[in-house]
Amino acid sequence: MSGMADGQRGVRDVKSAARTVEVLEVLGGLDGEPVNLRDLAERTQVPRSSLYALLQTLVARGWVRTDATGSLYGIGVRALLVGTSYIDGDLRVAEITPHLDELVADLGETVHLARLDGADVVYLLTRESKHHLRPFSRVGRRLPASATALGKALLAERPDAEVEALLPDPLPRFTDSTLDRAGLRRDLAATRDRGYAVEVEESNVGVHCIGVALRYDNPVQDAISCSVPTARLTPEFEQRAVQRMLRARDEIERAALRWPTSQVSWR
Repeated sequence: MSGMADGQRGVRDVKSAARTVEVLEVLGGLDGEPVNLRDLAERTQVPRSSLYALLQTLVARGWVRTDATGSLYGIGVRALLVGTSYIDGDLRVAEITPHLDELVADLGETVHLARLDGADVVYLLTRESKHHLRPFSRVGRRLPASATALGKALLAERPDAEVEALLPDPLPRFTDSTLDRAGLRRDLAATRDRGYAVEVEESNVGVHCIGVALRYDNPVQDAISCSVPTARLTPEFEQRAVQRMLRARDEIERAALRWPTSQVSWR
């Protein structure tokens, strides 16, 4: 886990707090899969004796849950409460919600709002299509920015050197269509030229996405996207979706000029 450097606000990590956060981040990234003490110790590089004591404290407080045998661990309900509080307290999510409601009503397809967090995007809001065949996502889901239209729209707002420093090497792969580093560089250049990002089955087979960055922050942090099953995608619909997404971006950015400063000043 990356802690705050000495030059950042002049404060060192508190070791116990850093370990606690790292344990929660690892458990939260397992998509509900339980993990045993040995595997968790390997993932966190925390000695098993110290990790066991830490886990018992977190279990007692509801941040971590364990099975009947006490040998498997997963993220607890307290983490959900804090995550929900984050979204409830983000006024930008509330302001953008009506725009996403209009998008899903106009396009009939699933739309998302996500935020860049390190090398990943985190989904903050989803409005799902009413079609039986539709891509599924959920609030709080985390995906590599390099493999999503949302993430590529945000990465394209940054210089190549900053993108290179931000992303892991090698890039995570999900499908045969996931871009490698050279392919991503070419894709980001194309994204900058056309003003929106496209993802074609790079994170999920059978899903095509269009993403646009919301430029009310500096650096840009948020983006919206529209996800369409490739089986239902036509050139005509893609063109209409692109124009509608760009219009929604412009509407949101104009609305942001009227937001209180506190709504766009958090990092």
